[in-house]
Amino acid sequence: MKDLMARGQRGVLRELARTRSILLFDFDGTLAPIVRVPGLARMRPSTRALLHEAALLYPCAVVTGRALGDLQTRVAGLPLWAMLGNHGAEDGERRRGQRAALRAVRAWRRSLHERLASIDGVWIEDKRFSLTVHFRGASRARRSMEKVLRAAQSLSGARLVEGHYGINVLPIDAPHKGTAVRALSRRARSESTLYVGDDCSDELVFASREGPDLVTVRVGHSRSSRATFYLRDQREIDGLLSALIALRRAEPAPEAIARLV
Repeated sequence: MKDLMARGQRGVLRELARTRSILLFDFDGTLAPIVRVPGLARMRPSTRALLHEAALLYPCAVVTGRALGDLQTRVAGLPLWAMLGNHGAEDGERRRGQRAALRAVRAWRRSLHERLASIDGVWIEDKRFSLTVHFRGASRARRSMEKVLRAAQSLSGARLVEGHYGINVLPIDAPHKGTAVRALSRRARSESTLYVGDDCSDELVFASREGPDLVTVRVGHSRSSRATFYLRDQREIDGLLSALIALRRAEPAPEAIARLV
């Protein structure tokens, strides 16, 4: 992994600014700091202002594990090109298979509640098309995680994706962030795509290796990550946005992208 904000990587950002590119971001841990209570997650005012400015210059999208309605309340007022919830499975349109997903998620919620209700500090977040079992508040987080994982692994037709102090439970055939990013790139007919994320669900994008025109960035250095670049910490997202804004202003926006934004 290379430090994206290092002087030697300026050419990568310049290429994004001068080509028909789109900017895609995870929310928690990327645009917003990780907090103990997920419902309290917010972007810093500086990040919100910079994202607003960037979205006037590039097509910008957020792809998150949160439910779409939840995300929309947190980015209200921003001129985003696209918003995807539930790891890319939810974009506000009716999709084939959604009813089956809803039924499966309801059944999983009942099963997990029966098996995990007695564990203090563990709670289930129902996002309609997926679940997240949180164990950040558990007094023995590691042991609680093992119990959550065993319970989740017993669910029929489920795919598990680890997150920050939580396990995401999705239908096995549901879209994930990797497929969502590819779909957005095709939709925009982009020459370059930037994706920034910070946890295991984002590794599905990092590992896709769609091509040299996919610039993958992890928040926080990790030797095990498949991302090509990293930011040192979440606060550095402001520096990245500032650099992309300055570079795009110095370069004429490609006509196709000017129409999108």
